[in-house]
Amino acid sequence: MTQANKTPSWLAVSAERVVVTLTRPSEANGVHVDSLSLRAPTVRDIRAAQSVANSDDEQRELNLFASLAEVGVKDLEGLALKDYSRLQAGYFRLVQDDEV
Repeated sequence: MTQANKTPSWLAVSAERVVVTLTRPSEANGVHVDSLSLRAPTVRDIRAAQSVANSDDEQRELNLFASLAEVGVKDLEGLALKDYSRLQAGYFRLVQDDEV
């Protein structure tokens, strides 16, 4: 028996990107936003994030998400934890292969 993956109301998923609605406005690139968009990652994105993280998995993830969202790491660090968790969920939904 398989369980359907229901998409939360705060998440919009396409093949190219996810848009995550935040629980409260946050600052990104000097502008208040109520959502963040992550584009689909490339192998180059993963390698670049890994190369500057010095084996720190948290820093690697922050670098990757900042690159995909085109915001600064400090902007992501300023998010409410619930909103960062939404970004993580959106990312994993974006990169999963539903056909496997």
